[in-house]
Parts: sequence; C-alpha cells; structure tokens
Amino acid sequence: MFSSLKSFSSNINSNYSVSQTVSSTAGAWKIYDAKKKSTQKPYSVFVFDRKSLDAHGSTLNRSSASSFKRAAEEVVERLKKEASSLARLRHPNVLELVEPVEDTRGGGLQFVTEPVTTSLASLLQEKDEQERAGGIGGRSSRYVTEDADGVRRRRELEIDELEIQKGLLQVSKALEFLHENAGLVHGNLTPEAVLINAKSDWKISGLAFCSPPENSSKPTSVQPISLSEALNLDTRLPRYVQINLDYTSPDFVLDNNLTTSADMFSLGLLCIALYNSPHRSPIETSGSISAYRRVFTSSSTVPSSGNDFLSKRPLPRDLASHVLPRLITRRPAQRMTAREFQESQYFDNILVSTIRFLDAFPAKAPGEKSSFMRGLNKVLSSFPKSVMEKKVLPALLEELKDKELLSLILQNVFKIMSLLPSSQRAFGEKVRPKLKEIFVDNAKQAQEKDTARDAGLMVVLENTNLIAENSSGKEFKDDVLPILLAAIESPTPSLVDAALRGLPKILPILDFSTIKNELFPVIATVFSKTNSLAIKVRGCRAFVVLCGGSNEASSGDDGLDGLAPDKKRKASSSSALDKYTMQEKIVPLIKAIKTKEPAVMMAALDVLRVVGDNADAEFVAMEILPVLWNMSLGPLLDLKQFQRFMELVKSLSRRVEDEQTKKLQELAVTNGPTASASPTNDDFLGFGGVTGTTFDAANGTTPDDFELLVKGKTSQAPSSSTNGGWDTASNPVVTSPAAKSPTAQFSWSTPTPASNSQFNPPKAQPSFRTVTPDLAAFNTLTPQTTQFSQPLQPTTNSVQNTSAAQPASTGITWSSTTGGTPNPWASPSASGPMSPGNSSTNAMASSMSNMSVNMNQQRPSMNKTSSFSLAPPPSAGSTTSPGFRLPPPPSGGQRQVSFGQTSSGFGLASPPAGSMNSMMSPGIGSGNRSMNSMMGSSMNVMTPTQPVPQIPQQQKQQSGGLDKYESLL
Repeated sequence: MFSSLKSFSSNINSNYSVSQTVSSTAGAWKIYDAKKKSTQKPYSVFVFDRKSLDAHGSTLNRSSASSFKRAAEEVVERLKKEASSLARLRHPNVLELVEPVEDTRGGGLQFVTEPVTTSLASLLQEKDEQERAGGIGGRSSRYVTEDADGVRRRRELEIDELEIQKGLLQVSKALEFLHENAGLVHGNLTPEAVLINAKSDWKISGLAFCSPPENSSKPTSVQPISLSEALNLDTRLPRYVQINLDYTSPDFVLDNNLTTSADMFSLGLLCIALYNSPHRSPIETSGSISAYRRVFTSSSTVPSSGNDFLSKRPLPRDLASHVLPRLITRRPAQRMTAREFQESQYFDNILVSTIRFLDAFPAKAPGEKSSFMRGLNKVLSSFPKSVMEKKVLPALLEELKDKELLSLILQNVFKIMSLLPSSQRAFGEKVRPKLKEIFVDNAKQAQEKDTARDAGLMVVLENTNLIAENSSGKEFKDDVLPILLAAIESPTPSLVDAALRGLPKILPILDFSTIKNELFPVIATVFSKTNSLAIKVRGCRAFVVLCGGSNEASSGDDGLDGLAPDKKRKASSSSALDKYTMQEKIVPLIKAIKTKEPAVMMAALDVLRVVGDNADAEFVAMEILPVLWNMSLGPLLDLKQFQRFMELVKSLSRRVEDEQTKKLQELAVTNGPTASASPTNDDFLGFGGVTGTTFDAANGTTPDDFELLVKGKTSQAPSSSTNGGWDTASNPVVTSPAAKSPTAQFSWSTPTPASNSQFNPPKAQPSFRTVTPDLAAFNTLTPQTTQFSQPLQPTTNSVQNTSAAQPASTGITWSSTTGGTPNPWASPSASGPMSPGNSSTNAMASSMSNMSVNMNQQRPSMNKTSSFSLAPPPSAGSTTSPGFRLPPPPSGGQRQVSFGQTSSGFGLASPPAGSMNSMMSPGIGSGNRSMNSMMGSSMNVMTPTQPVPQIPQQQKQQSGGLDKYESLL
C-alpha cells in the first residue's frame, strides 16, 4: 500500500509530506493527509494500489488471468480518466485537483487534491455503526486523522437536517455545472463519489464513468463510454471499481439511454439514503443486472410515494411531497432538472437560503453584502455548530479582504466564536492569523489613516475578552499583543480608550516581563504625550489596573448605594507591576500632570491610592503625600472631591505614623532602655552642672542677682536665696544600716517661706530626677546643740532599743547641748538695717545652704521610738518643704548637688560652737553673733550614716572636715 508509494520516486513524494495513516476511502482510492513542504499548507493525496486488483486474479488459470489482466488495465484507465476529468473541471462543488495523477512503482496511481476530511460513504458507514451502538440518532461521527507532522486531530461531522440540505444543494449545483456547462453525465453518482472537505462542503468526484450524453452538441474532451461495457460487471473485480447498480437509473440498465436526467434519478436515491436507516439505497441488487430488473417489475419494490420511498425512517415533508416524486420516476421527461431541484420547497428556509447567499456572495452588490452581514448576526444562533465552524466561518474570513465590510464581518466572526462550544482550535487556526495579517502586517505597509480598518480594530478591541479566552500566553503575545499596542498608539482617541479599557482582560494571560517591558512603556508614553483629557483619565485607570486596582473609578463614589466597599471595588487578580515601577515610574508621571481638571485629578487620586497601598512608608511620606496636598488644593475641586483627597491623606498619614511608631518601638526593645529615656523632670538638663550657671525662677534667682553677687555689690531687694534653706524645718530620718540605700534625689531649690515682707513668696517645687551621689567624698560630722534638739534628748538605751526594734531604719544621735543658742529663725529685720558686711554674709550663707538632704521618703511618725523631734519653724508654709538645705562639702567647690526625698544612708553633724565665729570674724560686722549661731546650727555636711558607738570619734572627723571647709573659704 503506502510503502510502495513512498518507495517510488515521484513529484508528489518529493514535494509533499504524506501521513502514514489512511484518513478515509472513496471507492478504489485511499485518502492520506499531507502537507506541502514549501508552504506547509494541508492537502490530501489519493492513492490507488494495483495490488488490490492483482489479489483477486492470483487464483485464475492462464487464460482467465490474461483476460483479468486486460480487465485490470481497463480499471486503471478509468481511474486515470477520473483524475484527468477533475483537472478539466473547475467548480466550487467539484473536487479541486492540485497535482495531476502519477504512476507509482507498483503500477498504482496517485494525485493530490484540496484537503478532504472524508467521503460521504465513509461518513454514512460510521453513522450506521454509531446508531447500532446508541440507537437511531446516536452521537455524531468522529474521525481521528493524523497530519504529516504526526499530530492527531479529532474531526467531528454531523448528519443533521441542515447539513443534509446544504450538502444536497451543493451536489445539485455541481450537477447543474456538469449538465449545462460541461455537457457531461456523471453516470455513477453514489456516496463514494461525494467528498466532504475541511470546510464541510460536499464536492463531486468519482468521474470514472462520466460521459457526454447522447446527441450532445457541446464540445468536450471526455471520451464517451459504452453502457454495455460499463454494465458488464466482472465478478473477478472488486465492486468498488465498477458501476454501482444500487444508485443507477433505469435509463441505463433498462433503456440503455445515456441522458442527464439519469443523474437526477441517482440524486433522488441518494436523498433517501441520507435519511434511511441504515444509510443505504432503497434499491438493493448486490451488483446483479437481473436483480435490478426484478426490482422494477413490481411497484412494491420500486420506491414511490405509496411506500414512503422504502425508507425505514420518516422523510422531511417537503422532500417527500414535492421533490422525490419528481426525481424517482420511471420517465426521464418527468424528472426535474438540477436547477429546479435547487429552487424546490425543500430548500425554502432561512438557513439554507443563508448558505446559498454565502456561496454566491462574491457576485452580490455592495449594498446587498452590507445588508446580509447586518442580518446574519441575528440568525447565526440557529445554525448547527458544525455548519457555523466549517461553512459560515471560512466563508466570512474569505471576505475580510473587503475593507468596507471589515467591521461587519468581524462582528459575525466573534459571534460565531461565542456560540461554538470549543472555539479555541477554530480561532487559533483560522481567525487569529487573519487578524494579525490585517491589523499588523498590512497596517505597516499602509501608513495613512484608514477609517475602515479603524472600525474593524474597534470590533477586535471590544472582543478582547473572547480573544484572551481562546489564546495561550505565547499566542497572545505573538499575534494579539501587537494589535493592542497598535491601537494604544493610534491617533484615534476612541481606539486608545477601548484598548486601555480592555487591560483587565488581557493582563492575566501575559507574563510579568511582557507587561513591564512591552506593554507599560507604550501606555506611559501615550499618557505623557496625549493632550486629551479623556485619555489622561483612561490612562490613570490603566495605571490603577496595572497596580492591582479596579478599572472603575472609585473617587466619585458617594457611598449611598448601600454596598460595602469590598463588594463595590473589584480588584484585578494581582498587581501586574512591581513596587519599584510603581514608585519610580508611575508616581513621576502623576507628578508631571499639569491640568487641574477635576476628572483628571480624581483619576490621579485613584492611582496614588493604589500606589500608596503598595509603596514604602518613607516613600509615601516624602513623595506621595506632598503630591496629594498639592492636588487637593486645586481651584476646580468641589467640597466632596476635596474631602476625598483628605480621606486619603489622613489614611496614608496614619499608615506612616503607625509604621514609624512600630519601628521605633522595635528599636527600643532591641537596644534596651538608654539614658535618653524621657526624664521625669524637664528642667533637669544635666547632672553635676556648675552651681549658679542656671537661673531657676522657682528659687527667685535672676541674671541681675548673679551680676550683683559676682561684682560684690549690695542688692537693694534681697532675693529669696538670702533666706536660703534656713527657714526650713529638718525632717528626722531613721535608716537601717542593713538596708540598701535607694537612689538619692536632688532638689535644686526650696521655696522660701513668706515670713518677712522683703522676701519673695514661696514658689512651687517641681519634680526632680533621682541620682546617686558619690558618698565617699563626705566625712562624718557631729551635730551640735540647737534650740530644736533641746526638747528631746535621746539616750543610749533608747537609741539601742530603736535600732533593735527597727532594723530597717537608722537613728541619728544629736549631741546634748545647752539651749542658750540664739534663735536662727528670728527675723533679720529686728536688728535694724543690714550693713554691707552683714549683707555679704547673708549672701554667702545663702550660697552655702544650697545643698539639701532629705533623709527619708516619708516623715517618721512622732512616737516614743523617735530619737529626736524638731519644733515647727516660725514661718507658715515651711512644713511643706520636702527637705532642708546644706552647704556644699569642702571638696565640692561650687558644684551644686540636691538630694530628694528618697535618699538614705546619710547622717547630719553640727560643727562645734564658736568655730564658725572664728572663721567668719574678719569679714562680719555687727551681725556676726547671730550669724554664728545660724551657721553653727545649720551649716552641716552630708555623710553616709554608719552606726557610731562613740561621739568623740565623730567630732574628730568633723573637725577635719571643718578645717578643709575653712581653708576653702
């Protein structure tokens, strides 16, 4: 079979890639799918194998073999005649010959035709098998064919009412051409002689027995046949190479008359076979002339209206009533012609009329073509799917070359795509290549504006979703994306708008690299260059879609529709662009917008909203928020639009605030608490500052007082610092030597009680930070007798009992002295006006009393366990002072140290009586005696409190401290 074809060197084998699998058969021919090597277009190769004949004559004797050989040679000649007749006949319903017939090495034949799916005989046989398996009206026939490249394809063929009507109409047109134009009689019109091509068109072949009719005057190159020889059937030969009596007219067999009406009788039998079950002719002769004669001897065996034309299935009413009675009749003159057959009521319906109009479409007037295309869209849904795909769609695509009808034809093409259940294959093989050819290839050649092409392009853009559904990513990128880019770059604004509006439908099918590097740059360029406000708005919405937002404008939403925001805004599947492109490409484009039109501003607001959701917080603060503020102040915005801007500004600001707060909190947790934590006292600027460098209004200190102090001038209105801390009552503190000393607190000032009219009123004491001083710099001093220590004299037993009873606190022992000490609380005004020396003494005493130590956080209760008690100061309000002041230690210089209420572990010691008098005598006048008692009772030094069993030892340490202090002064 096919191996012999391949081994034989021929033009067909050299130029065509032929499949190894037989796709169908037609009489003596086996049909193979093939592709031309140069163009890769599909074709069909018809092959006749001589061995199929020789196998029948191998058992014959010599004489019979000789006669069989001659009969076989006659068969080969008839088959050559069939192929050569196809070469002479050119008609849309006659099989088209591409390559003439050739001899094969084994004596066979082969030729090339247009692509053929199957023969009608094979289709009916397949249909019979399907009906036997699933009953009458079983599933449609399916043919699996293999291309030359090895790809196997499934082809579906249906035998429904419209398919039959369309096929019979096409066969009748071919017969009309043979009878009236070619002057030939087919002679053997059977299902094997009807071939169905890839477009589902029925075409006539099998012209082995064609011949000019008797008494024909038309010139023809076809040699007439001898009916006697044709009807002399040879049982040694296969039946498929001889005339088929089941479809033969009685004109041949009974009358020996070769007329064109004989083909119409055969056409009537073919019509019955298409509806019969099984799909066979109502006349069955088994290849016997005698059997054929017996059929026509009885009216019951001849198909007629009385016996329903011997069909086992009901026939269409119009066919049985008006057509078949004028086809299957004994008298040739009563039969209708091929033209009359086409005009019968059997074909009087809208679908068949549509097919007929399509067949004659090239010859119609332009007005008729436009009207037809507008009406076709309404009737397409009534067509069978196979007819739409194989007949209507190819016919429409062929007419796309007419630019005036481009948009109308494309509307019908996409309508068919939407109606087909599986349109991806049809779109990929037929439609998409045509679209690229028209809108990309041809558009590059014709640079001028073409309104007809723009109208067609608009139809394509409106069906972007359908195109995306029927294309793979690579196919869309290669064939469809160039069309969309051409539309975006078009000077027609409506095309640009339609192309950008379809972005949500095409983004899911494109990869990230294609979107970023090919699609986005074109959109950005058009957006930056356009002067159309509509394109500006549409471009902003395109940016929103590319960033993952919705294609619909949300800035104009008033929230009154009752829908939740997440239901109203339908975002794309995901962001098509990365964050870098959003920040570095899109935001600069928005910044560059010059117009202040509200529509553009609100569209830009949507872009910045989506970018703000994806951008970094720092970028939002530095780049997006300034742009929003700038746009929000546009002079054309109304209140509602301004509020929309403010909503986004507040939302993005909250996001920046939240992220920055979270960031700083995470840094604080990672780095731990530092000295830069929020201070408890805002006035405390630094610990250990030089005394007097900061002027504290709470203490009444002013720059003028400081200037008078350093210049040694007398102040006319002494400040409250003159009183210092002398009016402050000391709170006794009891501490335990075993308790751990908490951090000391320093107070820089103590309000001065308003005991005299020349002193300032007391100020409120601010809160202070706690620090721990260096306790090793202070020596232990023994306190001397004061007027406050006389009422209660602690004894040794009481101190020991107190220490034993309260281990958590430490008692302070004051030495017993006489109560003849002058009262330091007396008003200095009692002794008259102050002298300069007395004023200087007071200033120095005030400076020396800046260090205050509070020995405990809470005042000890006045019970019998207390080691001493102090009388309240004479001035009102002095009880509110949390501590008392001490002069600085000898080694402290002028460094100011203030201890708060929580300090512990310090004792107080009074200097010996009269020691201050000797130190102060050179510079003190008449007031030195009072000052001596005041300084002796109040100028104390802080020392860590330790349990001291012997008071003389404390006094010894105190004298050393006073020596240092005296040398300092």
